[in-house]
Amino acid sequence: MPRRVSAMEAVLAHLRDAIERGDFAVGDKLPSEAELGQRFSVSRPVVREALRALQALGLTVSKAGKGTYVVAEGPVENPTFGTYSARDLFEVRRHVEIPVAQYAADRRSQEDLDVLAHLLERMERETDTTVWVALDTLFHVTVAQASGNPVFGKIIEEIRDALAHQSAFLNQLGGRRRTHSDREHRAIVEAIAAGTGPRAAQAMAAHLESVEAALHTIVRPARTHEANERDPAHE
Repeated sequence: MPRRVSAMEAVLAHLRDAIERGDFAVGDKLPSEAELGQRFSVSRPVVREALRALQALGLTVSKAGKGTYVVAEGPVENPTFGTYSARDLFEVRRHVEIPVAQYAADRRSQEDLDVLAHLLERMERETDTTVWVALDTLFHVTVAQASGNPVFGKIIEEIRDALAHQSAFLNQLGGRRRTHSDREHRAIVEAIAAGTGPRAAQAMAAHLESVEAALHTIVRPARTHEANERDPAHE
């Protein structure tokens, strides 16, 4: 069954389509949050989330006190999270986190395993998405620290904010947590706990591939009526 589209996703789809059709040209200012809320019959927080997603996709920029302006017509291939692009993040993560997982399986201490197990347990029962995203980034930092190489920990710490932005984006628009994230994280922890380096590397690689595929689906959605499965006016 297709995943039900949230009000925010529906508003985002409408605005994104309008920009890509040329209804809003580069340099145009989008209507205010209040105006968009009235137009789509949704709350201002819903509109605000949709506008943040547009900005993450690289279609708009928000100017304090002035509003939101269109800066690209799309389709966007390489969204930005914090100060790093998605492409930059994936290149680094593939070359760092996969070997890191293998080193962690070979070198982890009992304390490392206890921390990872605790984080996994908290993530699987956490209901607040913001808290879950923070735990998600801490999970990846902890795996890096378990490798026994402090340089790996520093690298993941450097991209930590960008990872948090990306994680929030994927959970907001792709429902990643509900479908794959927790299961993938458990596979990584189980492989590290078993001390099986190749298996841990494989589990991390599968996780990163899944994340990249989810982002690709959001950035380049199928242009069908599926995007309008739920009309925000009926939220």
